Amino acid sequence: MDASRISIRPFKLSDADDFLKWASDDRVTRYLRWNTVTTKEEALTYIEKVAIPHPWRRTICLDDRSIGYISVKRESGDNKCRAYVSYAVGAAYWGQGIVSAALRAVMSSVFDEFPDLVRLEALVDIENRASQRVLGKVGFLKEGLLRKYGFCKGEVRDMFMYSFLSTDKIL
Repeated sequence: MDASRISIRPFKLSDADDFLKWASDDRVTRYLRWNTVTTKEEALTYIEKVAIPHPWRRTICLDDRSIGYISVKRESGDNKCRAYVSYAVGAAYWGQGIVSAALRAVMSSVFDEFPDLVRLEALVDIENRASQRVLGKVGFLKEGLLRKYGFCKGEVRDMFMYSFLSTDKIL
């Protein structure tokens, strides 16, 4: 994949049709905390009420068309030194290095954007091997298993904790 075709930008309401294409796929939303989007109205509502107001949620674009998302959620107060990163991309784009490229770009900029940030964390369902590979490929370190840690799609799941420090090297 030509990395120049990949960009990250804020969501726009005009992304609704493209958003619906990937967010309506149960394979894509399987490990996400939000449910599959099934209508254009739901897509518009999600973009307007969740994605746009979020402090740092961006769409991953291929040729400026929304094909996924990446989000950074900063902690506050004494914990402002860390943030959680999450992402998803349409199934048609799996295995092409798009998420890795997007994540590298975010890792490069987010530490500059938030000077107090020292640590990015990612929680990954133990069954989500593709996401585990992405994190390892860009330089995240697998720290360990958190048993029965995350609630997703009606059940409490085991999760792996991954981290990347501002002093680590992006791979």
